[in-house]
Amino acid sequence: MKNQDIHYRNYFDLNHSNRSYRQKIKSHDLTSFQVEVKESDLMIQAPILLQDQSLAALIFYRKILEDYITKNPQFSITLKPYPADHSAHPMIKEMIAASAICRNKLMAAVAGCLSQYVAVSLLKETDEIIVENGGDLFIKSSQIRKAIIFAGSSPLSNKIFLKIDSRKKGVGLCTSSGTVGPSYSMGKADAVTVISHSAALADAAATAIGNIIQSKDNIEEGLEIAQTINGLIGLVIIKDDKMGMWGEIEYGFI
Repeated sequence: MKNQDIHYRNYFDLNHSNRSYRQKIKSHDLTSFQVEVKESDLMIQAPILLQDQSLAALIFYRKILEDYITKNPQFSITLKPYPADHSAHPMIKEMIAASAICRNKLMAAVAGCLSQYVAVSLLKETDEIIVENGGDLFIKSSQIRKAIIFAGSSPLSNKIFLKIDSRKKGVGLCTSSGTVGPSYSMGKADAVTVISHSAALADAAATAIGNIIQSKDNIEEGLEIAQTINGLIGLVIIKDDKMGMWGEIEYGFI
């Protein structure tokens, strides 16, 4: 890995990241900083600076993913569930399992999965951590946190917050959108936000459900699909001026 592929910032640089939503997810009682390796750009929040540990963890887990793709090129390009590989690293196994459950491509789970594995590794140093990767988060906090949903041009954007209780166990919070951001979606949802203890599953499920949302008439169908996916805690779907919720969701309006 070349040195120029690796960057670290011990502060939250909104202008560099060009991700305006990050201003909304900053927790003012925690220290925020960014870690970048190639395409991975993480915003990390913790009670203390963990720059060396964060960078090392991101490099470590990216290498696992890159090495597996080098040996198994179809892993990164297949649009279908991938065969189980009992010899693979647990992170790879979790991506494969999430893809199989949600019946979509493997890389739909990669951002959430990296967030989770980096976060869990940092929990050796602290009992509180929030890792965000392209809008996909893994949260383990000593208090209930509020997460604001950004939904592009929808009138509900930045108007709704979810209460995230991760005091006992870490929680993945992942969002897919067909109208916001560079990630590809076959749907047109403004936001599909999924909560699960597995960030890989939350990421894959958000993508799968987001793919079927073409209009607000599809919201009910999306909620029904969510109920068939084992391991989800809940979700929110926003399309235009309509919203649907399912599961153990606590929310409020801003």
